[in-house]
Amino acid sequence: MTNADTKQHVETRPHQRPGSASQQTWRYAVAGLFASLVGLGLARFSYTPLIPALIAAKWFSASDVVYLGAANLAGYLAGALAARAVATRIGAVRALRAMMLLATLSFFASSTPVSFSWFFAWRFLSGLTGGIIMVLAASVILPHISAARRGIVGGVIFAGVGLGVAASGTLVPLLLQQGLQQSWYGLGALSALLTLASWWNWPAEAKADTAPLHHAKHHHASTAARALLVQYGLNAVALVPHMVFIVDFVARGLGQGIAAGSRYWVLYGLGAIVGPLVTGHLGDRAGFGPALRAAFLIEAAAALLPTVSIAPVSLIVSSVVVGGFTPGIVPLVLGRIHELLPHSTGQQSATWSHATTSFALFQAAAAYGFSWIYAQTGGDYLVLFGLGGGAVVLALAIDLGLALKVPRRS
Repeated sequence: MTNADTKQHVETRPHQRPGSASQQTWRYAVAGLFASLVGLGLARFSYTPLIPALIAAKWFSASDVVYLGAANLAGYLAGALAARAVATRIGAVRALRAMMLLATLSFFASSTPVSFSWFFAWRFLSGLTGGIIMVLAASVILPHISAARRGIVGGVIFAGVGLGVAASGTLVPLLLQQGLQQSWYGLGALSALLTLASWWNWPAEAKADTAPLHHAKHHHASTAARALLVQYGLNAVALVPHMVFIVDFVARGLGQGIAAGSRYWVLYGLGAIVGPLVTGHLGDRAGFGPALRAAFLIEAAAALLPTVSIAPVSLIVSSVVVGGFTPGIVPLVLGRIHELLPHSTGQQSATWSHATTSFALFQAAAAYGFSWIYAQTGGDYLVLFGLGGGAVVLALAIDLGLALKVPRRS
């Protein structure tokens, strides 16, 4: 055998190993899952069930914990804006590893109430890690995944958000039985294990962008791509009433108590685990344009359901479905971006970064805006659910309008 033959044989060996490509795909997917669980799921949602304990232990006042929660949202927005610059400077994979380490450190740093400023800074940094991970994780992984499997892999990556919601309702109460400080230690230890488990499973490097510059710019400036940013932001508005108010609506608005309200939050979390897997699979099978329209329609009905009926079955369906779309919309928007920019990984990453920023801006504005409306209406929850449903109806109307105007690109 000649040297050339030997070289060719060595280079083709990896492609001859049955199952190796599939195993690599799921290694990447699990790395992304762990990243979203640490930076998005645990770093954001584990704080909510810790709030009563923070107040009871006199670490912070009731008004302080609200500002600490807002710090995470502000950090998330900052992370979304800074993600591409950080990736350019140190590399996307290094940035993801660094953010998981920083999120882990934030749990341990929060285990002692040094001061309000100390805690605020770490809540901001925990949000920053989530914003950067949201932008970079899928952008690093999906270029290495076949087009036919990008939906389901994207669903696996962002199922970590749902796992974080579920953990906030199950794991955190168990940790709190050991004490508040021990709870932060437990979250930090779990985050450290997930960071270590994902460390060597990231792709070595992103695949090269093969699209000509003028071709990428043409698509980036397209009406459909720009409209998608607005639709994704409107979807963030639609999620806020359930994400922020569903527990309080059941507990105080309907007079059923905190225990009953917490059960609906668990249902919301279960939906959030399954949602991205279902929507990702649907996108792979039906195409991301049609799947996104179907998602908007179903989400609108679920978001508006409490304004029609407050029967237990209606609230269960509404909680599960809206919970499912909280992370479930992500693989659909990602897949739609890949459809609109099929030959440019660079522009795909840029557009996804802009979409994440749009989501963060709309979400923060809605959270504060709905809180103001709630106060002005004397605690009318149904107005909030109506506004949330109206936002996703508008997102659907924009999509249908574009489909009718340019049917061949829908």
